[in-house]
Amino acid sequence: MTTTAEKSGQFALGDRTVHRIGYGAMRLSGPNIMGPPRDRDEAVAVLRRAVELGVNHIDTSDYYGPHVTNEVIREALHPYPDDLTIVTKVGARRTPEGEWPEALSPGELRSAVQDNLDHLGLDVLDVVNLRLPGFAEPVERSLAEPFEALAELQQQGLIRHLGVSNVTTQQFAEAQSIARVVCVQNHYNLVHRDDDPLVDALALEGIAYVPFFPLGGFTPLQSAALETVAGRLETTPMEIALAWLLARSPNLLLIPGTSSSAHLEQNLESAARVLGPVELRELDRIGGTGTLPDDR
Repeated sequence: MTTTAEKSGQFALGDRTVHRIGYGAMRLSGPNIMGPPRDRDEAVAVLRRAVELGVNHIDTSDYYGPHVTNEVIREALHPYPDDLTIVTKVGARRTPEGEWPEALSPGELRSAVQDNLDHLGLDVLDVVNLRLPGFAEPVERSLAEPFEALAELQQQGLIRHLGVSNVTTQQFAEAQSIARVVCVQNHYNLVHRDDDPLVDALALEGIAYVPFFPLGGFTPLQSAALETVAGRLETTPMEIALAWLLARSPNLLLIPGTSSSAHLEQNLESAARVLGPVELRELDRIGGTGTLPDDR
């Protein structure tokens, strides 16, 4: 029997094949991504339901909480299913005030990798993304030193695959010159299309692109237009935005997050939403492009 997540199709993430709709676990911690969740039992239930529905790609980080989200994942799912790929990220830390200062020195990265291993209960991490500073938008700077530190940990057998997050095209190329990159996680959605060329280039190379903020940064006018399309198709703006991303390129892997089982199932239903050429053109006009990717 086909599960809900399987309807989205599959794509390679390193040496693993994952369904294109995964789960982002950030919201499983408390307010401002600090402390325990309001309802730990529900957080555990959401993770177990995600796996039941076919999700085999979970995105997390030990600085969510900090530590809390990974501990909840371990409680809910350990020992992990053989086909489950857990992707984590390093490069920042949390302060008691909830700030996110960078933590990119080799020593900090080694500690972060070990913390992820310990709190997830793993001997090796499937994928580790190097998250560079900047809120939603990357800052051009060299990533050689931190990425080389992660590549060394990969050679030591603590990490299977490496990715990068919040990077420019130049930074991706720099990372790729140091070690193989299997995914890029950047700000991208229906209206934030700066990475269109990068999405297409990565697709040609068989590299996954994982967008964050799938419904963030919309103007009131754009939101209203999206709601109009969603209303006509009798669904929600989030489901339409996720369906558009699935249609955009086969290498896009989605990680919508939620602390609600009902919302989780709604997100996964976007996998079954097939948008026709008319809807796709209308949605592209909302984003200000006026063209479909296939029209280029």
